[in-house]
Amino acid sequence: MEQIRLAPSGRETTRLGYGCSSIMGALGRRQSLRLLEAAYDEGIRHFDVAPMYGYGEAESCLGEFRARHRDITITTKYGIAPPKRGRMLRTARRVVGPMLQRVPALKRRIARAAGAVAAPAEKSRFSADEARSSLENSLRALRTDFIDVWLLHEAEASDLTDDSLLNFLHEAVAQKKIGSFGVGSDSGKLAALLRERPAYCQVVQHDWSILDPAEPLGAAFHIHHRALTDRLHALHHNLTADHERCRRWSEITSRELARREQLAALMLKAALILHPDTILLVSSKNPAHIRENVHVAEDASLEQPAMRLYELVQREGLASAAH
Repeated sequence: MEQIRLAPSGRETTRLGYGCSSIMGALGRRQSLRLLEAAYDEGIRHFDVAPMYGYGEAESCLGEFRARHRDITITTKYGIAPPKRGRMLRTARRVVGPMLQRVPALKRRIARAAGAVAAPAEKSRFSADEARSSLENSLRALRTDFIDVWLLHEAEASDLTDDSLLNFLHEAVAQKKIGSFGVGSDSGKLAALLRERPAYCQVVQHDWSILDPAEPLGAAFHIHHRALTDRLHALHHNLTADHERCRRWSEITSRELARREQLAALMLKAALILHPDTILLVSSKNPAHIRENVHVAEDASLEQPAMRLYELVQREGLASAAH
């Protein structure tokens, strides 16, 4: 798989990363570890996690995995704590899990109830003391003394007013506890962060898909996510609702875009092509989907159709309609 230098730390990793938001939630530890192994077996070497993922267990699961695979690179975060009732949810999952296998109709009802119980704690104050404690907790959970990228999770420009926090981040780099730091936030907050708090933005992680215009990357190192998910659903819905447009676009791209998997492949490929100096995160609970994403990343024959799709989306105004 294509490699990239993970600036500014300089370590090399893969352009495709695996987002660990899917592990240790509805999945048990054994299933989660199998997913991580599936991503690794397909060549993925960058893994993105956060303390809040998986009811607070995702970091420790990734740490167990990392103990066997020291060549991976890791992003984790500070800013949103795991749910306070995570232990209760973990116990409930073990008890209820076998029942869900027998009665699938219960899944949606229980997921809604779990979502209410598992609402994350309020966003952190983004202070040096909180950051120090969070970093030490993450290092222990991940079984490491070094984290490649450490992001301020869902931070806004107005949150970053404590100079001691910035001093702590530089201190953590100097002490080789982290390779680099930055902000992981919504794309709508990115412009203000880069304009008002550039010192915090060595790395920026945010959503991007072909429904958005290509962005000038600037000095920060970018990590993208959500190239598919709800954006794929929206674009597929709008295309299949307009049969003439779908037929015409399919002819131009030489792909049958009514087929969701073909549309997804071109969206993912375009995200990789348009921003060659970035990492793109993908996430799935299905090893077959992980394999398909890696195949897309490596398939040069998709480059021209992907760019044609991007040009059509931008030129014909379907981007705003699909948001």
